[in-house]
Amino acid sequence: MSPIWRSLEVTVTDESEKTMPFVLHAVPCLADNYAYLIHDPASGRTAVVDVPDAAPVQQALTAQGWTLHDILITHHHNDHIDGVQDLRAATGAAVWGARKDSHRLPPLDHALAEGDTVTIGKEQGRVLDVSGHTIGHIAFHFPDSRLAFTADSLMALGCGRLFEGTPEQMWSSLTKLMALPDDTVICSGHDYIKGNASFALSVDGDNPDLQARIAQCKMDAEDGKPMAVVPLALERQTNPFLRAADPRMKAKVGLPGASDAEVFAHLRALKDKF
Repeated sequence: MSPIWRSLEVTVTDESEKTMPFVLHAVPCLADNYAYLIHDPASGRTAVVDVPDAAPVQQALTAQGWTLHDILITHHHNDHIDGVQDLRAATGAAVWGARKDSHRLPPLDHALAEGDTVTIGKEQGRVLDVSGHTIGHIAFHFPDSRLAFTADSLMALGCGRLFEGTPEQMWSSLTKLMALPDDTVICSGHDYIKGNASFALSVDGDNPDLQARIAQCKMDAEDGKPMAVVPLALERQTNPFLRAADPRMKAKVGLPGASDAEVFAHLRALKDKF
């Protein structure tokens, strides 16, 4: 079996080591994408967040003995939806996605807007509008399991390129995500950790938290851990885009008097040329 098809189990625990309600599997797809299976053991209900390719997801479902009930879509890019129709046909799962983006998504069974909820087993997830990378991009936050599926908005040590939205929109979206609890685990759409780490060091290289994280990432990669699954608290400390409001970051990029959104826009422009 090729490693790119291997489903990686991620155990999410709180400080008392009590396992959270959902079992989470990060499923590598394509070159650097992830789909995420979430399974509620109490009800047996299973959902997937984004489907870059149906085959790896189906293989993971079979390996676990799970039946898929729901497909949650974050945004319209092909590397997040190309497998949706095949997976729906194979499983009969219901498809959930953003109402304002429905014209660019596979047919939806449930059209969503910010503030709506998605019920998986016994847990409700909240829908957040995180436009910026695209207009109509949504994220799913499951507070009981302390999971947030952010796809290409907030990413591990980075954020998505602004293909459709403005820097102000993306900064607003990131600010919204930063307001989630510290112990939220961010599940993003790609493993871009090498490039993101190199850029982060170029603008924040004297940050000891960043240095420690990169060293840990090298060890985690050797152990086969998914680089796209990261605690929000760690992102706040080390992701340069989330530090745009920090006076120290403003000083480092030569914009001590600029607004938070202006500093974010400057950082994003630097990354685009990096």
